[in-house]
Amino acid sequence: LQHISYLLPTGPKNCQEVQDEGEALSGWYTIHPENQGPLRVYCDLETDGGGWIVFQRRVDGSVDFYRDWSAYQKGFGDQDGEFWLGNDNIHHLTSKGEFQLRVDLEDFQKKRTHATYSGFSIGGEEGGYSLHVDKVIDGKAGNSLSLHNNRRFSTKDVDHDLRQGASCAEIHQGAWWYDSCLLSSLNGKYQDGEDTDQTGIIWVSFRRFTSLKSSEMKFRPAL
Repeated sequence: LQHISYLLPTGPKNCQEVQDEGEALSGWYTIHPENQGPLRVYCDLETDGGGWIVFQRRVDGSVDFYRDWSAYQKGFGDQDGEFWLGNDNIHHLTSKGEFQLRVDLEDFQKKRTHATYSGFSIGGEEGGYSLHVDKVIDGKAGNSLSLHNNRRFSTKDVDHDLRQGASCAEIHQGAWWYDSCLLSSLNGKYQDGEDTDQTGIIWVSFRRFTSLKSSEMKFRPAL
């Protein structure tokens, strides 16, 4: 009985339901996904109608993102700053239903932009946490995930990329759904300025290979 009650939802299943219950301020909330225990997530309840679960944030370089497969699997970071929610969590939360993805970016000139995708999910570990995105439906950041669609996740110790004889994760000092190698890499090394050595936070269709100041990735149920 105790095990069964643990699996039954006892509150909102996602940030959209948090918002539907009357919450209006963005912040950390406990959600209760189906067939999973309680999970603390950051809910963006303000951007473009709200309802977003934020799974990645880069703002100041205070957290090291050049980590191994296990770290990205489980998640890491600081709830008051930079974090990665964890590939297991992202997969579970996007495994049933349809979801939108939003990517928010800012450069060191304080220019902000975004891209919203009509579909988004992450596969399970057996498939390398492969990325699945549909078309861009809003924003002017461009589609720098096009090359990475249906690619498996790679870290410095697990190489799933398509580059022969080298590791994209090591070359670009990050972890991402690399092809051979990239049009984007938002988990790269945090640079203190507009570095162009291709190890930074990169979104090519926004600022080419110039490192960005901040990024945030989030998803919500499709409208």
